[in-house]
Amino acid sequence: MSDGTLATPVGRPTLEEVARVAGVSRATVSRVINGSPRVSPDVLAVVEKAIAELNYVPNRAARSLVARATMSIALVVPEDAHRFFGDPYFADVVQGISDRLDDSDYVLNLQLTHPSSPSEKTRRYLLGGNVDGAIVVSHHSGDHFLASLAKSLPVVFGGRPIGEIAQDGDYYIDVDNRLGAVTATQHLIERGRTAIATITGPTDMPASVDREQGWHDALHAAGMPDHRVAHGDFTEAGGIRAALTLVDTYPDLDAIFVASDLMASGALLALEERGLRVPEDVAVVGFDNSKYATRGKVGLTTVAQPSQEMGVAMADTLLRLLAGGSPPRVTTLDTHLVVRDST
Repeated sequence: MSDGTLATPVGRPTLEEVARVAGVSRATVSRVINGSPRVSPDVLAVVEKAIAELNYVPNRAARSLVARATMSIALVVPEDAHRFFGDPYFADVVQGISDRLDDSDYVLNLQLTHPSSPSEKTRRYLLGGNVDGAIVVSHHSGDHFLASLAKSLPVVFGGRPIGEIAQDGDYYIDVDNRLGAVTATQHLIERGRTAIATITGPTDMPASVDREQGWHDALHAAGMPDHRVAHGDFTEAGGIRAALTLVDTYPDLDAIFVASDLMASGALLALEERGLRVPEDVAVVGFDNSKYATRGKVGLTTVAQPSQEMGVAMADTLLRLLAGGSPPRVTTLDTHLVVRDST
């Protein structure tokens, strides 16, 4: 006859083992796992280190006996409000997530956090039993807390976690950013361009890193130089600044692959300011196929990514995890080139 306790699978680390390795009480470990503010930073660090060493995963079946499901999912975006509401990529992703959640009982709540580190309030909220799972979009290499969320909460990432924060078993939805950039750059090469630059996104973001690498790959394969680089920030103003830098530094410039349409729209404005014609003097390719690709004087050739479909896939993967299923750990969606007047 059962005494009501839940058996621990053989080989699975327990709460008691974490407490022993960390040198603290079982109650302290429980407080850390549940996001209690009554834990000092030093103790928090020791317990999290023990959790990581043991690869401890909280027993959700046991926790469900004492905590009811919230039927709430957090969308965590480590960006400021201006970037979030100004970039159509996020609108498409949120639309896809909402579309998928419409068929469930879950509601979505938005958590905007600082790009380098979330606030203590956000940390307490996410780990305090207020949500059943989280979707993390637009993460940066410094988002160590967001990466560690998966130890205590079902989490799906939009885009692969970057190297140093990636964890075995992470679930993420992505496009092949590297191949998309190769396709864009090869298109410029095929158009006869020989001095091809790139404007990257932030260097601490996986999508930006992969798109820059694809640009390098295509130029290397063609035996062409790949030193014309300017770093942007996925904003229109950043695209303007980066394009002006490229034009002033490389007078022979005849093409630019830009890592987002929003930055590419800024680049088009900068080229016009310098009296350069697109595509006659400088050809431009963006990435996203967002509304910014068609709103200007020149239609933008761009790499289309299925942002809304990505949102649907993120939500679907998380719902399957919450239901106890085993969805694919990695889902990679296709991109394709949309050719317009800018090339």
